[in-house]
Amino acid sequence: MGGGNGAKAAQKRERNAKDKAGAAKSQLKANEKALNIQCTVCKATFLSTTRENALNEHATNKHSKTIADCFPDFKAASK
Repeated sequence: MGGGNGAKAAQKRERNAKDKAGAAKSQLKANEKALNIQCTVCKATFLSTTRENALNEHATNKHSKTIADCFPDFKAASK
């Protein structure tokens, strides 16, 4: 007279795994769309949330240039 909860639990685990896989794919697509800062020298892309310090570091370390040379359209977020 055991219950059938083992099968229900397995189905729930399977459903949750599918949901997580779908969420991961949609997050990857969202991240891809958010890559909208591009270095004009090497064409490397950065997330729109990338801070000025990281872009400045890229410009100086990779190209020995200023942030204005590599990212002429970049405008620092006002605080």
